[in-house]
Amino acid sequence: CAPPDVVVWPQAVGQVQELAALCHCCRVPMVPFGTGTGLEGGVNAVQGGVCFDLSRMDAIAELSLEDFSVTVEPGVTRKALNKHLRGTGLWFPVGTVGMRGV
Repeated sequence: CAPPDVVVWPQAVGQVQELAALCHCCRVPMVPFGTGTGLEGGVNAVQGGVCFDLSRMDAIAELSLEDFSVTVEPGVTRKALNKHLRGTGLWFPVGTVGMRGV
């Protein structure tokens, strides 16, 4: 397991874009992290670099009850989403695939 050289906490898409452009120009590896346990090794920076901790980007942008879709930022947790969905008759179970971020 290798930690990143730096961790940043962007809070908006524009900040992610600017940081990613800077890393790209300087040829610095980027390791994104939304939320999770880390058990899958997602923040294993084998070549160092910058970890983009996206957990503060936790807005639920759009919910469409008609087509059962929701657009979320990468830091939205399953529990937060289910709290938002409470009262709609919908829920987001563990292990569901197809969660699409903005």
